[in-house]
Amino acid sequence: MSAPPPPPITNPRARIVYTIWNNLPRLVLLGLVILIFILAGMIKNQKAAIEADKAAEQRPERPPINTVALRVEPRPITERLNLPGIAEPWTRLQLLAKISGTLVEVAAEAGDRVRTGDILARIEDDDYRIAVARAEAAYRLAEDEFRREEALFARGAIATATLDANRTRMQTAKADYDNARLMLSRTVILSPMDGIIQRMDGKVGLQLSVGDPVAEILETERMKGVIGIPESDVNAVAQLEEVEVIIQALADRVITARTHFLSPAPQSMARLYNLELVLDNPEGDILTGMFLRADIIKQRREDALAVPLYSVISRNDEQYVFIEEDGTARRRDVQLGIMEGWLVEVTDGLQSGDLVLIEGHRDVEEGQPIRVIHSFSDPLELSR
Repeated sequence: MSAPPPPPITNPRARIVYTIWNNLPRLVLLGLVILIFILAGMIKNQKAAIEADKAAEQRPERPPINTVALRVEPRPITERLNLPGIAEPWTRLQLLAKISGTLVEVAAEAGDRVRTGDILARIEDDDYRIAVARAEAAYRLAEDEFRREEALFARGAIATATLDANRTRMQTAKADYDNARLMLSRTVILSPMDGIIQRMDGKVGLQLSVGDPVAEILETERMKGVIGIPESDVNAVAQLEEVEVIIQALADRVITARTHFLSPAPQSMARLYNLELVLDNPEGDILTGMFLRADIIKQRREDALAVPLYSVISRNDEQYVFIEEDGTARRRDVQLGIMEGWLVEVTDGLQSGDLVLIEGHRDVEEGQPIRVIHSFSDPLELSR
C-alpha cells in the first residue's frame, strides 16, 4: 500500500524555498561555470598587460630624427610669367615702283641708313620730260584761249556755253599738265621714312613695271617686341603698362618696354595672343630677329607666408607640412596660393614664426620626436 501524496503547499514563501531547495545543485553548478569564465577573462587581460609591459621594456626608444627647418615670416611674393619673344622692326615697308621705266641709278644698298626724302634710285626720265613739255604747251594754249573768250563774253560776243566749254578745256589741260609733272617726279625714288635698307631689289638697267619691288626699308630707331601670351593669362596681361624685357644677345640687357597692343585674336594654333611692346633703340643695337624674354608680373602679395614647394607633401588630395613644436613633429594642413620660382604662398594653415620642416620632413610622423639641427629665417638663403 503506497504512501499518500504530500499535501499541497499554499504558502508562497514556502513554495519559493521548496523550489530553491529542489534546484540547488543546478544553481550551484551554474554559479561555478560563471565564476570560471570570469576568472579566465581576468587571467587573459592580466597576461596581455604583462606581455605589453615586457615588450615595452624590451623595445628600444627611437632617437629623434634630424631635420632642417625654415621659420616663416611675412615677405613679398610675386607670381610671374617668363615668356619668350622676338624683336621685330617697328615698320617693315616694301617700296614699290609707281611708274614704269628703266633704272639708270641706284643710290643706296642693303644696310644703308636713310632719312625721309633721301634719293634711293632714278628711273630714265626723257619720256616723262617730253610729256611734261607737251602737257604744259597744251595747258598754256588752253589758258590763253580761255582768257580771250572770257574778254569776248564780257562784251556779249559769245554765249555762256562757249565760255564754259573753253573753261573745261583749260581745266582738263591743267590736270594733264599736273599729272605729267607728277609722273616726272616719280622718276626719282625717295625714301618715305627714316630707317635701314633691308633689301635693295633695284639694279641699274632693270626695266620696272608699276608695282615691281624696289627696296625694303625697316624702321629700327624703335623696335617691336612680340610676345605670345597663353589664353589663360590674357586677362592678367591686358592691364599692364610696362614689361621688363631681357635680351640675351646683348649681355642680358634689361629694358623696360611699354605695352603697345594686345591682339584680340590668337595668332597661331597654339592659341597664343601676341603682345606687342615698344623697345626704344636709339643706338640701333637691337637687331631684327633677336630673341628676348619678357618678365611679366601677374600678381604680388606684400605680406605672404611662403615655403619651398618641396616642403609641401601631397597625398590623397591633401596638402600638408610638418612643423616643429616642443621637439616633436606636428602636421599642418595647408592651402596654397601663388608661386614665385620654387616658393609657394601658404594662404591658410600656418602662422608667422612657425618652424616648417624642409629636410627630413618625409621621414617623420605626427608626434614623432625630432631634432632641428639647422634653421633658416630667409628662404633666399636656401638657394645660396
